[in-house]
Amino acid sequence: MSIYATLWRLRFPAEGDDYHGCEWVEIMAQAVPGHVGTPQPGYGYETGDPYASFLPTAVTDDPDNRNRAVVIVTAGTPKGTERSPQEYSASLLTLTGEEYEHIPFWKLHEMICDLLRNESPRVVAQILDGRSNRIIRDDGSIESREV
Repeated sequence: MSIYATLWRLRFPAEGDDYHGCEWVEIMAQAVPGHVGTPQPGYGYETGDPYASFLPTAVTDDPDNRNRAVVIVTAGTPKGTERSPQEYSASLLTLTGEEYEHIPFWKLHEMICDLLRNESPRVVAQILDGRSNRIIRDDGSIESREV
């Protein structure tokens, strides 16, 4: 059984920037309910939190039923590592439930795109002339691609 519940699945530009001809990748937000790993009696974790090594601190006594964590992953990212079969091997981002509740979507989108871009310069313009597609990045570099 998984400790995750899917909140949403959306497509993002695979390299973090949307331009004509870019590839797209599906991104998922996976929530971990607040009671998972909690030391409160009755949840089955009285002997310890098996997820503490890769998730934010478990939620204790939360009347708002806040999620413990929201993990952002590329769809198809395998689960299971040496530490735990529940840990994603390559998550993009892990937020506490409270952080996720308070982050505006535009900011979350920007963070995910920055991670997908992987420190590459941003695309700031594109020139299409019928024969080629020139992508201009914020460092001044120009990449030409066939249309």
